[in-house]
Amino acid sequence: MLEGPSFLVARDLPSAYEQESKWIYNTYNVIELSKGKRRLEDAEEIGSTKSSKPLDPVEKEDSILSQPSDNQGTEGDHTGSGSGSLIGQVGKDLSISCLIRCSRADYGSIASLNRDFRSLIRSGELYRLRRHMGITEHWVYFSCSLLEWEAFDPIHRRWMHLPRMMSNDCFMCSDKESLAVGTELLVFGKEILSYVTYKYSILTNSWSPGVKTNTPRCLFGSASLGEIAIVAGGCDSQGNILSSAELYNSETGTWVILPSMNKARKLCSGVFMEGKFYVVGGVGVGSSGMLTSGEVYDLKTRTWHEIPDMFPALNGGSEDNNTPATSKAPPLLAVVKNELYAAYYARMEVLKYDKKRNLWDTIGKLPEQASSMNGWGLAFRSCGDQLIVIGGPRSYHRGFIEINSWDPDDGPPRWNLLGHKQSGSFVYNCAVMSC
Repeated sequence: MLEGPSFLVARDLPSAYEQESKWIYNTYNVIELSKGKRRLEDAEEIGSTKSSKPLDPVEKEDSILSQPSDNQGTEGDHTGSGSGSLIGQVGKDLSISCLIRCSRADYGSIASLNRDFRSLIRSGELYRLRRHMGITEHWVYFSCSLLEWEAFDPIHRRWMHLPRMMSNDCFMCSDKESLAVGTELLVFGKEILSYVTYKYSILTNSWSPGVKTNTPRCLFGSASLGEIAIVAGGCDSQGNILSSAELYNSETGTWVILPSMNKARKLCSGVFMEGKFYVVGGVGVGSSGMLTSGEVYDLKTRTWHEIPDMFPALNGGSEDNNTPATSKAPPLLAVVKNELYAAYYARMEVLKYDKKRNLWDTIGKLPEQASSMNGWGLAFRSCGDQLIVIGGPRSYHRGFIEINSWDPDDGPPRWNLLGHKQSGSFVYNCAVMSC
């Protein structure tokens, strides 16, 4: 495990993606021209960049690079050896064109070259340009120990320990929700008198107070799409179950109130699918059982539509019928290529949702080591074009954690072990950051 800033992560040059690797190799050669202050220590091992869709060649790139920079007139334009041109021999625009193709795992090393590069990396401009060009990497963030967070880079299969969260004992022991949006990891919890939000930024590798939601809540459903995220439902500090929803924009740092759902629900799950936000399952008002309905929010029309019986498949098994609904984890859902999957923890199965029939089909098994307590302690997420499961065998002592992945295009689930490390085997929170 590597600790500290992300620039301490070593990289490997992959044999695949030859064309992309040439870009990275050329980028390294160009960066070498600007090393007036310090040498890039592990330059021979620059990593690859994973693109979620093919890049539109020169026209799209030129239109993006011609946009006014958010960083103009800042420190980076007047300091360092490049005097704002970054790689002085090729100019700022071509420098940025090279850098957006580098893996985000390399950005810490690049930022250490001089203040020009550091200012550019910390401004977030490169991530904005990457998003416009469809260049995306997916890193997994999870917590197996109170106030401790790990990051995992599945491309290079590297671990990183995040700085410890600073909070009081009440927050440490309270129920917490998490989501990753843009370049931020948000963690929601409760302190002595109120709900609070903490924000981890990959730009600064540090925690800071985050912006609170308009309606304080916990046990809500949430999901992110690029720089925006939506939270819906949950319950307030008095235990009232909520139907309200809010949208967060990570670029402006603001929460906007959305129309309320048709039904109030807590312990629900949220996903984005086909550009729409879905809330599934949960516990409703005056009900002792799990809700079987789902709701979908259309961002264009700003309306909710209820889907009856969207989630009955995981509520009929005799294995967990004796467990109170409030003791069960929210539905374990993930979306890959606009297809919805669920982890049926009681039977250790993976299910796929048939949108046309409004039914779930069993397609295979979960990894053997993926144990849970009524669904708690197990993470089931999408990571780019793959599904991942994070968990370990149930243990009262310090055990180990595994990250397994499966590409649904490869047929029935055949899990590939991405990472394994000694750790607590109970996953408290998990989020995937795509940027």
